[in-house]
Amino acid sequence: MKALLVLALSSVCLTAMADEVSTPVSSQSPAVEHYSYSSELDIAKVISMSEVPSVCEVVPAQMVYEDSHGMQHTLEYRVMGNGCSNG
Repeated sequence: MKALLVLALSSVCLTAMADEVSTPVSSQSPAVEHYSYSSELDIAKVISMSEVPSVCEVVPAQMVYEDSHGMQHTLEYRVMGNGCSNG
């Protein structure tokens, strides 16, 4: 009986701890901004860019960058894939 009670309490504690750990990570990830031609960008440093797939169509791509104030942004934009041939 004691073992069952300990097992039940530990599963509740682990669930609570899992919720506690996942909350700060999700609040730290920047919201995705969608690019338009009227967007005014302040890019001081590019951190990463997504790979462009080998398809012959317009696909979404993402760039993570830092602005001049040190804030991190994720920008989503559209790009032509690398899979088109000229012949």
